[in-house]
Amino acid sequence: MKTVFLDKIGSVTMNCRLSREVRLTDDIPAVEGGVLAVRVLSSKGVYNQLELPSGRFSKVKRGDIIAVALGHRKALFGYSGHVPASVQVGERLDLLNLGGVLGVCDSVNPDFGEPFGCEVLGQVLAFPYLAERIGIPAHIRQGAIPLSDRLEVKGIPIVAVVGSSMNAGKTAAACALVSSFAHRGLVVGAAKATGVSLRRDILAMEDAGARRTLLFTDLGIVTTTADVAPRSARTLLTELASSGPDVIVLELGDGLLGLYGVDAILNDAVLRESFSAVVLAASDPVAAWGGVHLLKERHGLGTDVVTGPATDNDAGTVLVERQTGVPGRNARSDGQGLADRVLAALAIRHPGMANLGGGL
Repeated sequence: MKTVFLDKIGSVTMNCRLSREVRLTDDIPAVEGGVLAVRVLSSKGVYNQLELPSGRFSKVKRGDIIAVALGHRKALFGYSGHVPASVQVGERLDLLNLGGVLGVCDSVNPDFGEPFGCEVLGQVLAFPYLAERIGIPAHIRQGAIPLSDRLEVKGIPIVAVVGSSMNAGKTAAACALVSSFAHRGLVVGAAKATGVSLRRDILAMEDAGARRTLLFTDLGIVTTTADVAPRSARTLLTELASSGPDVIVLELGDGLLGLYGVDAILNDAVLRESFSAVVLAASDPVAAWGGVHLLKERHGLGTDVVTGPATDNDAGTVLVERQTGVPGRNARSDGQGLADRVLAALAIRHPGMANLGGGL
């Protein structure tokens, strides 16, 4: 066992509540979620920050010793990588995202250059037994909310925000909804159920006025998959509903055809039935048309409003509405209009919300 001082702590490890001084062992289980200490071996001019547990971003420098977690990533607009079969001290692995996910990079996005190379220093140890110096391998499940198959939303309306792909405007839409709902006096809960660990999006929802926010990382998940995504969504919704908000905004990270389990959530009949409104964020009119049809034909879900870059100007909005038959409202320029359309949809299933649809 050896002691090292961390220069930075990745937000993916937040559940572990690490101090800057940690103890390491050379015995490293190669499991997703295992917390390691690594030394950064390279420098970068882009995509060169680490999100800290506070939500702040700190520039990463060559020589920094940082706490990270093993995990995989399958991003359309980012790095793709996997967890290695084994991990040894001194081995070189790659930093796959801004939250501190570490793995073997399989594919590089040219916009971001090569990922940070990192030298493995050891497995971080946790000491859960009071007054005993017995260390166990730190894992982000420690201190996490337990996963559950139960779904109990207590009749609270849920707005599902889905996207045609990454970077289609889902978080902008979720934040616009949260802000508009909060300004109308509603208590809002918000969560992100799928993706790869990074707290930035739910912190933006919190800044927009959400009373409570949750992320799948809070459940001890580094990166969601089709196997775990429905349980993630059920647990997050049940946990948020327990605090009694008036409405919950649920962002499904990645796209309808991504690899993080959005389709598995939409295929879950119980979850699907719990959605009171569906917002589609689309990158362009073709993506809007395809998203509306895919939601209806593959998942049996209607789309209540389209937003995202496809609606950035009147030409796009008119085209979307003409081709899909679904109203288009831009989250950035007409957040209130977006919220009005969603509230109109909620009022159909929750008549008590009808008087909140000001502007209709």
